[in-house]
Amino acid sequence: MAEPEIFSPARPGEPAPRPDILRPAIDDLAPDVVVERGLIVRLAETTWLRRVAVVVVLGVIWEVYARQLANPLMFPSLTETLEAFVAGLRSGALVSAVSGSLRILLVGYGVAVVLSTLITALAIGTRIGTDVLSTLTSMFNPLPAIAILPLAMLWFGLGVGSVVFVIVHSVLWAVSLNTLTGFQSVSATQRMVGRNYGLKGFAFVRAILIPAAFPAILSGLKIGWAFSWRTLIAAELVFGVSGGAAGLGWYIFQNRNALETPNVFAGLLTVIVIGLLVEGVVFRAIESATIRRWGMQA
Repeated sequence: MAEPEIFSPARPGEPAPRPDILRPAIDDLAPDVVVERGLIVRLAETTWLRRVAVVVVLGVIWEVYARQLANPLMFPSLTETLEAFVAGLRSGALVSAVSGSLRILLVGYGVAVVLSTLITALAIGTRIGTDVLSTLTSMFNPLPAIAILPLAMLWFGLGVGSVVFVIVHSVLWAVSLNTLTGFQSVSATQRMVGRNYGLKGFAFVRAILIPAAFPAILSGLKIGWAFSWRTLIAAELVFGVSGGAAGLGWYIFQNRNALETPNVFAGLLTVIVIGLLVEGVVFRAIESATIRRWGMQA
C-alpha cells in the first residue's frame, strides 16, 4: 500500500504551490448580510426601477443646471416646467393639444402599418418584388417627411389629410425595411417546414415568416412610432392648426411666440412622457406576450 504524499516546499526552479483559500458559504454568513445582498440584486435587476433612476438623475441635472443659469426665459428649471405642465392640464389646453395630436397620429400610424404589411407580404413572395421593395425603401426612407409637406398641402389641401400623408410616409418605409430584413433573416429550415406543411402565399407569411421575424418587425414598429411623433410635431409647427384641432406642435409654437418658455418645455415634456408610456407599457406588453414568451429574447 502506497504511503500518503507528504507536502514539501517548492524546489528551485519550480513555481510555488498556490495556497488554498477558504471562503465562507452564503449559508454561513450573517442573515442580515444575505438579505441585504439579495435585496440589492433584486433592485438592480428590476428594469423599470433602473429606468426611473436614469430619469431621476437627468431631472436633478436639469434642475441644478437651470438654477445655476438663472435665466427662465432661455432655460426654465424642471420645477417651473412641471408647474406649467400642471397648469396646462388644469386649464385643459394641454389635454386638448394631446388629444388632437394623438387622433391624427394613430390614424397615420395605423394606415402606414397596414400598408407596410400588405406591401411586404406581396413583395417577399418573389425575387423581383423583394428587389422593388428594397429599391423603394432605399429611395424614400432617407427622404425627410417634412420635406414633402408642401406637396402634401398642394395635393390634399389644408386639412388633416396632408398631415396623415406625411406621417404615413415617415412610418411606411421604416417599418417595411425592418420587416423585409426580418423576413430575409428567417432560416431555410423554418421555410422548409412551412413548405412541407403546404403553406403558400399569405398563409406562409402569417404562420412562418411573421413569428420568426417578429423581433425585427417589433423593432420597426418602435422606430416607426418615434418617426411618426417627430413628423407630427414638425408638421404642426409648420402647418399649424389642422382640421380645426390644434395639436402639441401648435401648442409649442404659440407659447414660443408668447415667450412662455416653461409652457414650451411643458409641451416637449408631454411628448417625452407619452413616448415613455408607449415604450414602457404598450410595446413592453407586446414583447412579453410574444418574443419573450416564445423564448426569442431574454
